[in-house]
Amino acid sequence: MGSIAETLIERGKAEGIAKGIAKGRAEGKAEGRAEGKAEGLFRLLTRRFGPLPHELERQLAGASVTELDVWLDNFLEASSLEAVFGQAQT
Repeated sequence: MGSIAETLIERGKAEGIAKGIAKGRAEGKAEGRAEGKAEGLFRLLTRRFGPLPHELERQLAGASVTELDVWLDNFLEASSLEAVFGQAQT
């Protein structure tokens, strides 16, 4: 039988591991949502506007879920890439 200190240390380690696993899962889910939205928006954009500039492809790949949601909302009424992204595209 270990000391109280050893028991507390082991309990702390177990709690730390559990929290780390939960955080990793949450981050993985968030990344998956962003990737899925980026892929969907990429498909919609290329179907409507044709091949995208490489810089825009990189922007989509690195975008946050919030940015992607804004661009998806803009896409519904946009008549140009500029209207989707709210800026001039080169």
